[in-house]
Amino acid sequence: MSNEMINDVAQLLASQLQGPVALLLGGHSAEREISLQSGEAVYQALKAKNIAAEKIDTKNDDWLERVAKFKHAFIALHGGDGENGNVQAELEKIGLSYTGSGVAASAKAMDKVHCKKIWEKINLSTPSFVELTEDSDWVGIIQQWGTVIIKPATEGSSIGMAVANTAEQLAAAYQQAKPYGSLVMAEQWVSGAEFTVAILGDKPLPPIKLETDHGFYNYDAKYIAEDTRYICPCGLSAEKEQELQQLALAAFDSVGCKGWGRVDVMQNEQGQFYLLEVNTVPGMTSHSLVPMAAKAAGLSFADLVLKILQLSIAEAKN
Repeated sequence: MSNEMINDVAQLLASQLQGPVALLLGGHSAEREISLQSGEAVYQALKAKNIAAEKIDTKNDDWLERVAKFKHAFIALHGGDGENGNVQAELEKIGLSYTGSGVAASAKAMDKVHCKKIWEKINLSTPSFVELTEDSDWVGIIQQWGTVIIKPATEGSSIGMAVANTAEQLAAAYQQAKPYGSLVMAEQWVSGAEFTVAILGDKPLPPIKLETDHGFYNYDAKYIAEDTRYICPCGLSAEKEQELQQLALAAFDSVGCKGWGRVDVMQNEQGQFYLLEVNTVPGMTSHSLVPMAAKAAGLSFADLVLKILQLSIAEAKN
């Protein structure tokens, strides 16, 4: 898309918005700091496109009262605050349209266990898993799978995650993950390459291969480390890349997601892909993956923000 066309889109959007955009950021979740960074980046992009926006931190008690004066919201909230459907439900109650997935899809995608059950039911490959409780058979789980990764089922940014090779490590990891949500799962470890596929509208963007020396792509590798490697083009054959993109799109659609998002996938040493999770409000920071994928597809960060907004306005009209 040429700069002239993009500017025309920005002008059209500005007229359709009927006023400034409410940019929701911050919130209460464990991903608050990342959300503040994402929100600031989105704010600067909107400003660069001459689209008025007001930053609203949903941690403040009066956020909904402040939002009520707007017609449209850009959601830059990560974790439970912006991805479990609650904020979307509140916005719908007062008649505001918003970016990204709706209430039901957000709730499903936020719950990794729910997501994986959906994928298993329709035969989309995902690693085997078990829900953990205080009475889980730690020894039996390790005997069955060897290495597992422990995840809070409703948290993002790899918060609360850990890898376990022994029953003792598994039990300890469960205790560490519990503060991040009542539901914790252990997932069979997939040894191999990790990929992520951004979805924009109904199209998958170029996949990115992730390489880190941290054991797995954890919080530090995502947001702090400077040695994490993001490989795009991802190095797959054209056939395997298309297979990966179609799997990611199928996973995204199966949960009912729309607008934009990101699907994380592992590939084992035999070349089989396994779905990990769907992110309905991915990070939009300097380390974030969706902007990288968009850049590989020819979209600048500001163009990406504009496209997300454009998709949500089009959705609101339908």
